Amino acid sequence: MTAKDTGTHITSTVAVQVRAAGDVDEEALAYVRTKVGTALDRPGVPDVSGEVRIAKAAAHHEGQPWSAGAEFVVGNTLVVVHAQEATAHELADRLQDRIRSQMTRVLHRKEAARRSATPPPWRGGQAISGRD
Repeated sequence: MTAKDTGTHITSTVAVQVRAAGDVDEEALAYVRTKVGTALDRPGVPDVSGEVRIAKAAAHHEGQPWSAGAEFVVGNTLVVVHAQEATAHELADRLQDRIRSQMTRVLHRKEAARRSATPPPWRGGQAISGRD
């Protein structure tokens, strides 16, 4: 079972490598590439780089033989996503949902950090309301 490099999905700010191990067909890889690209190619997302690893277990008795692991660096934040499903399409859909969820968290943290840059009133910052 050797890993094979199946290409890189590159847009203006997204550079993600997709790798496969085991008996993974081209149709499944293309679907995973499409789903991952859709989840990462959103407005407001900083530069993204990383890789996605797709594997299919050789054991036929396994209930969820398809597994994926993804590691991305989004701006300066590391995002790690794992998924395991029964089919390649379910795996790609689950991976897209989890990546989208993590990306929303990263973007929300970025916005929250920007808004909280001013110290609160009890630490010398400006009061928000007109009460004194």
